[in-house]
Amino acid sequence: MDLSFTPEEAAFRDEVRAFFRDALPPAIADKQRRGEELTKQDHVSWQKILYERGWIAPAWPERHGGCGWGPTRQYIFNTELGLSGAPRPIPFGLNMVGPVIYTFGTDEQKAQHLPGILTSDVWWAQGYSEPGAGSDLAALRMTAERDGNDYVLNGTKLWTTLAHYADWIFCLVRTSKEAKPQEGISFLLVDMTSPGISVDPIITIDRAHHVNQVTFEDVRVPVANRVGEEGMGWTCAKFLLAHERQTIADVGTKKRQLALLRRLARTLPAGAGTLGDDPSFRHRLADLEIQVSALEYTELRYLDAQHTGTERGIEPSVLKIRGTELQQKMTELAVEALGYYALPFPAPGDSAGNVPDLAPDGSRQAIGDFLFARAATIYGGSNEIQRNILAKMLLRAA
Repeated sequence: MDLSFTPEEAAFRDEVRAFFRDALPPAIADKQRRGEELTKQDHVSWQKILYERGWIAPAWPERHGGCGWGPTRQYIFNTELGLSGAPRPIPFGLNMVGPVIYTFGTDEQKAQHLPGILTSDVWWAQGYSEPGAGSDLAALRMTAERDGNDYVLNGTKLWTTLAHYADWIFCLVRTSKEAKPQEGISFLLVDMTSPGISVDPIITIDRAHHVNQVTFEDVRVPVANRVGEEGMGWTCAKFLLAHERQTIADVGTKKRQLALLRRLARTLPAGAGTLGDDPSFRHRLADLEIQVSALEYTELRYLDAQHTGTERGIEPSVLKIRGTELQQKMTELAVEALGYYALPFPAPGDSAGNVPDLAPDGSRQAIGDFLFARAATIYGGSNEIQRNILAKMLLRAA
């Protein structure tokens, strides 16, 4: 297994690193450094900079407006993005529905939707989870009954991230109750301005408005908005989830978080010295560094398997499990390190107050990050489900 980069790949890494250093607007960079919540316009502004550079869609084929990069360049780009502290592009259009549309969609659907996704002029939400159907998506109950050239949608989607900003939503819906649960599901593209759609906010434990409940009451959606054949939704869903989990390890961001923990260790007082003098803290920090290194090499082994054609299909689940567990451990250690300094964390978006930050620079949202990370092992398919997938695939192979 060869884990080294070629001179050309190393030069590309330097180019990407310089771009993130120089192109990120100072106001957004300062918000990221301070841990402040970004607005929708912040995200759009940054994503348009990536679009103008031609780097908004690293994994998309060139014929659809993407970079057409191979796995190694994608890996370098994503790692340097995490290391830089630049915002990661909102994934629902670029990483999720976009690839589904250019893989399974009609020419008309590609022409209608792909340009707006690339320019960030059209925002998407993901309509998967429902009350009683989260990681077990086959249990979804939202119905889409055929009525001439339309489907009529009734039901509720839950935990729908950024639906309050979305122009469109892609939904898994039940078009048949007669077939096996997985075979009766279809994939629909729904205009969020359609009559009968209501969006109700859900404020999560970190006091932020990330997610929503989206209710559909007799919402009419043209049959032409179905991606693939009727009953093909499960195929689209599995394809999309594999794309979602490939970037969930996010080693670059974890390395940046390790740097913050090291800085806290050097500056926070503990006893007669600093936190870095405490053997217990040093041991836990060293353990996290080892685990991040192991995650990085697991991702590199996956990269090598993509090059050699030896993928086993289990790698996205492995990266999802380890990546999210490490995310939780790192936020836990940051909160423990900060102690009382972490308690007065501001509400997201509250930058108008005149109370100075008590926490050291870069750790303003440590409690918020810790609280939000509780969901990391659930979203994208819970880690328990991922372990079931691993067991099934590995035992079958044995």
